[in-house]
Amino acid sequence: MLDVQLHAPTRAVTVLFGHSGCGKSTLLHCLAGLERAAGQCRLNGTWWQHDGRKLFVPTHKRHLGLVFQDARLFEHLSVAANLRYAMRRSRAGAAEWSAVVELLGLGPLLGRAAPTLSGGERQRVAIARSLLTRPEVLLLDEPLASLDAASKAAILPYLERLTAELAMPMVYVTHSADELIRLGDQVILMEAGRTLAAGPVETLLSRLDLPLAHREDASAVIAAQVQGWDEALHLSILRLGTLQLRVPQLRPQAGQRVRLRVRARDVSLTLDPPGRTSILNVLPAQVLETVADSPGQHLVRLRVEDQILLSRISEFSQRHLCLQAGMAVFAQVKSVALV
Repeated sequence: MLDVQLHAPTRAVTVLFGHSGCGKSTLLHCLAGLERAAGQCRLNGTWWQHDGRKLFVPTHKRHLGLVFQDARLFEHLSVAANLRYAMRRSRAGAAEWSAVVELLGLGPLLGRAAPTLSGGERQRVAIARSLLTRPEVLLLDEPLASLDAASKAAILPYLERLTAELAMPMVYVTHSADELIRLGDQVILMEAGRTLAAGPVETLLSRLDLPLAHREDASAVIAAQVQGWDEALHLSILRLGTLQLRVPQLRPQAGQRVRLRVRARDVSLTLDPPGRTSILNVLPAQVLETVADSPGQHLVRLRVEDQILLSRISEFSQRHLCLQAGMAVFAQVKSVALV
């Protein structure tokens, strides 16, 4: 049973997130018309399902692209032939072919037979095939779940580029916090078939009343602007409000906005300005709230400029520092911990 309200922005990635069995894929399949649950579904003013009007549009008449865990390529065809099949259905043109092939880096793979592709390559072809059907929305059902760590690392930059450049809504199912943080704009946090919370990724990650903040890999996401690059020290200099951050090996263009993941376990706290220290990022912060986490640990929610950080400290440290809402502290973050 589903009890979910989903509002996906027109140009954003909405992530359905939660433990296995919470209803993420079922909800996605309902959006695609592969399964049916009571309710309503509309895309850009067009109704796909309206139970009150006894309306249900079948999957093949919904203008959507769908990518599963397994790529489901035509094994007897080459990569190019798999893509041409999608083009024949949608009548996409040569310009769209070139754009999709370049976007997903498929040029060197076009002549390859489907069975010779790696897992990550297969998923890139599957995504390209879906895009060439000219969808109005792209639905991705845990597309990286079956890949090993190396394959995931190889395909994630393509997905990041995809989400940055395509002007269409995407709904992405995952239980990976890394994929959520790297790809998501909005998140629908699900539990037992219902919506536990919904909103911007950076907001829900830092809410101490939600399970995201209590995961082992609990993190905050902050936005910063590139100020410059120190060639001698191999450090990017970022601007966070009136503060500076130093991050190794980033090298984006000056003025570019970047999003950084800061893990709670990588943020230490001090009441006094530190002296000579190897930690490059020492940020004045204000304690917003603290809660007990796992046995012997505390989570501290902090405001740095107009953004939020999390810090996981020991119960001993909490008692030693006597942290309370409103206190001024310094958050220390190693540069190598900023991702």
